[in-house]
Amino acid sequence: MRKNLFAIGLLAATYSVQAQNILVHIDDTAITYVSDGTLLYSGGGFQTRGSGIIDVHGNIMIDGVSGDGFKTITTGGANKTNGGNIVLRLNDPNTYASSTYGQLYINGLSQSNITGVVTKEFRTGRHGNSNSYFQQIAMPFNGKTVSSLSTEFGKTFNTSRYDNPVLKWDNTNVVSVHFTSLASATSDPTGYYMLKSKNNDLDASTPPVSLTTIAPTATGSVFTLHGQPYTNLSAPLTLQNGGNVNFGPSGSNKNVYNEKYNTYLDDSFEFTTTPWSGTFGKNFYQFGNPFLTNIDLSRIGYNESAGVTDGNAVSNIWGIEYNPGTVITLANGSTYATGSIVQTFDTNGIPVGDTGLIIKPMQTFKIKLRDNSPQTLNFNTLRRFSGTVRAASTDYSVVAAKTTSTGTVKQLGVIGLDVNGKELSRTYYVVSPTFTTGHQTSAATSVQASAGKNMIGTFEEALNGGYDNNYLNYWLYINEANELNFKGKNVKLVNYYTDQVTSYKFEIKENAEPIANGAHALSSGIGFYYKAPNGTVQEAKQGQIIPVTGAEYDLYYGEPSNIVLATTETAGASPRTLVIYDPSIANYFVRFDPNWKKADIEVYDMSGKLVISRKAVDTSRDFVIELDGKIKNAYVVKVVSDKGEIVNTKILK
Repeated sequence: MRKNLFAIGLLAATYSVQAQNILVHIDDTAITYVSDGTLLYSGGGFQTRGSGIIDVHGNIMIDGVSGDGFKTITTGGANKTNGGNIVLRLNDPNTYASSTYGQLYINGLSQSNITGVVTKEFRTGRHGNSNSYFQQIAMPFNGKTVSSLSTEFGKTFNTSRYDNPVLKWDNTNVVSVHFTSLASATSDPTGYYMLKSKNNDLDASTPPVSLTTIAPTATGSVFTLHGQPYTNLSAPLTLQNGGNVNFGPSGSNKNVYNEKYNTYLDDSFEFTTTPWSGTFGKNFYQFGNPFLTNIDLSRIGYNESAGVTDGNAVSNIWGIEYNPGTVITLANGSTYATGSIVQTFDTNGIPVGDTGLIIKPMQTFKIKLRDNSPQTLNFNTLRRFSGTVRAASTDYSVVAAKTTSTGTVKQLGVIGLDVNGKELSRTYYVVSPTFTTGHQTSAATSVQASAGKNMIGTFEEALNGGYDNNYLNYWLYINEANELNFKGKNVKLVNYYTDQVTSYKFEIKENAEPIANGAHALSSGIGFYYKAPNGTVQEAKQGQIIPVTGAEYDLYYGEPSNIVLATTETAGASPRTLVIYDPSIANYFVRFDPNWKKADIEVYDMSGKLVISRKAVDTSRDFVIELDGKIKNAYVVKVVSDKGEIVNTKILK
């Protein structure tokens, strides 16, 4: 039996539709309004005629069969292709990051019967900090010509690689391919695209004039893109041979455009004293959301119960990174990237870290696998109108079973806030009975991720707690420990910008599900704790906000039984001065202890020759160690504070 449409007869003009494959028709001059938070359901084909409009602030679900159609037609019955009839709204452009938006789901129709053009309002944050950056987007439109982007973004893209190109990421060959003919190039449903920003920011920092003929419903302007939406994709994607190239020492080999790989790829999941070795940059994939609905990636790592599953079980998944982030410049001149969101998975497929894996329409994301064993990813079953991830007890139709893995994954998220309560940075400490305490040696099981240029983070822990003096450069965004052998022991949380990050907020989850607001204990009856400088051990509670009283805090799972044992420090050195590899510049930089005022830096090659010497370096900003990338060597970096504290680190170039 065909399903019936929820009644909208009072909103749309009556029209006699002869073709049996159209169930809903909106006639010329009629306007149908789908309000925010509502669902308009059609059990068959859908069509607008002439200037008929459906103004979508909520959700439309079209669930038909192959013979049904999705059309926008002229008053004479021809295909109308200039858009403006089915408009998916951005409901509040001024708060675009948190705004709700119109969504469209189409299922069961043949792609050849989808000739209607949808207008999608689009506004996002800046993905860079200058006129040379690239805006990264998905293009969820079937057969959309790349040249149409010039009109929609109000600027002219061209075929020059370094002027105003449109690029598309090639997962196998690790290269951004530029189009040599925009008019003949058409969109790929899961493609990861990069649009050059020259002469136009392509983001929310400088709102452009809206191109839609319908006035936006909120103050502010947005871009509008037009195209034919996708129904179900024809087949799942196969994930194999990502990064199947020889990167060369330190990523110095070149791609087909004579560009070094280390100028392309940043693998935040693999961090080692020898960057670009092993599987660094390998088994890495970048995609775009192919649909005009959200997709939920939170459960793709394991098989759920039969009949209540999303159909995905990427068993070797390491992590997902989404939201390219924004470059921020502080008053002291230091810059860092913020907003990039990283989630890792344990070997049972339980998500760890940000655990908010909703990918919005036109949003991109990256997947890292632990090895090259083939996997499949079915986007069709991941669609979700909700802006939050699907709970383990909720499926698309009936109750879903939770994973049967032993133990649970428990995580403490620490969110750094400024004086106005705005998030600046975050980091995670996670435990389970299967995780590893101390330095990670296996790419097959680790859920850790590098903190890169984050303002706050944690350090690799010693077996008895505190800093592991052998790995002081392991600066972590996600840090793991075994909840059994590390219970009551401390991980070091460090804040490099106490003048900026003035309070912490706690976010506690178990198996990716938030515990109750104000709660402390997890299912084990044990909870997380924190200790401020010169403070006492306190319970960490869901949603709690505490003031920052110093650069260094201690985090615990389980109340510590021996405070002395759990506060291991480094001897004769400042553990908070880091030497970190930055793939974006293919060089290392020094980040200084917040208590340092000046520092001397010396760099020696392995023959003992002094190659860099700088005196009285300003420690309020990062110092880049400018080594010649053409010379492959090992170096020793010696950093001495104005107080005589010394940090020695070996690096490879």
